[in-house]
Formats: sequence, structure tokens, C-alpha cells
Amino acid sequence: MKHRHLFFGIVLFVLAIPATAQQDTVGIDSTYLAEIIQFYKEAYAKDSLLNYQHGFIELGDGIANINLGESFKYLDPEEANKIIVEAWGNPPQQTLGMIFPDSVNPYLPEGWGIILAYDAEGYIEDDDANDIDYDEMLVDMKAQAAESSKLRKEQGYDGYAVVGWAESPYYDQESKKLYWAKELAFDGSDINTLNYDIRVLGRSGYLRLNAVAGMDQLEMVKPAMQDLLTKVEFAEGHTYFDFDPGVDKVAAYGVGALVAGKIAAKAGILKMIGIFLAKFWKFILMGIVGVGAFAKKMWTGKEKRELGEDS
Repeated sequence: MKHRHLFFGIVLFVLAIPATAQQDTVGIDSTYLAEIIQFYKEAYAKDSLLNYQHGFIELGDGIANINLGESFKYLDPEEANKIIVEAWGNPPQQTLGMIFPDSVNPYLPEGWGIILAYDAEGYIEDDDANDIDYDEMLVDMKAQAAESSKLRKEQGYDGYAVVGWAESPYYDQESKKLYWAKELAFDGSDINTLNYDIRVLGRSGYLRLNAVAGMDQLEMVKPAMQDLLTKVEFAEGHTYFDFDPGVDKVAAYGVGALVAGKIAAKAGILKMIGIFLAKFWKFILMGIVGVGAFAKKMWTGKEKRELGEDS
């Protein structure tokens, strides 16, 4: 993992070398080199077949929209499942699609994406937003994660822990948008996981934008998510300000629960965000760390061969 950016640069360099000269490249095992080159060729070929969209995108049959411009690209739900299933080896997911920075190839080790979804759980009252102690909440979240981790291990999955805030929660009262980021540590991973979340409150529920990457990608993910925060909106008739108390359902929890992930018992919803994060670490990070492990394997083998030859 620690070599992936260097690894990517070397691959691009090697791809520019004539085929007859590649076998003589100093310091790179030819078998590993061939596998790396083939892997990257396939990644670029597969990415070129995806039907990316730019500009103004309607989401969920017009319930919301996002104006991406040219700096981001969008895959509709069907296309998004090509990444989710074919590239990252997971079951199909019900989403509103996926967004990627325009320069990102989701098939590559450093690739990452943003899952879009909508939860129609009712109008979320935000009266508690200014009174939330997020430091105290973090203590509770760490305890929740410890309990969740025990259950995961009993079920045969890797355990995890909440390390802390990678970005402290912030709620904008005017736009009715909330964002935060968590740093998570998973058993067996040498790089901590970044979970960057955006919630946009609407009349009957909220939009979810969830990005999962390595903590070493924070400087790339943060500005992208902050940019997207300004681009996504509910459509007219579905905004937070369109709420009709005589008609619309009110959610059984407030803004704090969206961040803390506490169980909304009154609504009968066993929906703990900590579990969601853990689920999506297995789900999304397979695409990020799984391929990264391939790269690491290549470099580990190379290093061991070099040490053996030097000794």
C-alpha cells in the first residue's frame, strides 16, 4: 500500500518503454512487470466501456439533482453496479448511482468513488443540531464500534475501531446539509480507512453521499466532497422547506442520530450507521485495498528478490 503512488508512476513509465526494451528494465522482475502491465491495460480498457455522464444529472426519478460540470462524472445505478459487482466483487446494491472525480479510474488501486442513495424515512427535525457535543458523541461511537466489532468477529468478519474524526461534523442550517468524516481502523489493513459522509435533508428523507478511501487519500477526497456538497440539491417540491406537517411523516430521530448512528427504536429501524460503515468497508474497500494488495504483492516479491540477490 505504501508504494502504490510510486507504483502507479513506474507503470506509466514502463508502458512508454518499447516492448523490446521492457524485458531489460533494471530492477523489475519481468514476470511481475508483465502482470502489472496487463492489469493496467485491462483497467483502462474496462473504464473506457463505462457510460459516464457529465453536467446536470437528475437523481431518483427527479427527486433530486446534481450539477457536476466537467470536474466529475456520473454512473447511473445500472452502470454503478458494474463497478460494485464486476470490479469490486460484491452483490448488487440499490443506489442512485455513483460519482467519481473525472480523472479517477475506479478499476485502479488508487481509484475511489462516491455512493449516492436516498433514505425515505421522513422529515428530520433539526432542533438538536446546535446542541450536539460531538466530542462526547465520539466516545459513544467508539464504544458502539467495539460492540459491533465483537459481533463481526463472531460472524467471521474482520473487526474494526473508530479512531476519531477525520473531519468534525458540521451542519449548515441554511442549506440543511450535514457532513463529517471518520477515521476507522480495520483488522488486517495497514492503512486506516476514511469514511467521508454527506447528508442532504429533504421533505421526506435525506440523500446520502458516502465516500470510502484510505486515510492517505484524505487530501484528495476532502476537496472533492466539499465541492459536491454545493452541487447536490433536492428538486422543487421535495426540499426541506416543502415539508407539510399535515401530510408528511416526521422521522423518529434528529440530526445527531445521523452522525452517531444510534438505533431509531421508535421507527423500528435497526439502522446503525456504524454497521453501515463497516458493511461498506467490506463493500467498497475491496475495490481500493483489494487491488492495492495485488500491487503490494508485486512490490513485496520484488523487494524480497532484491534482498536475496544482494545477500
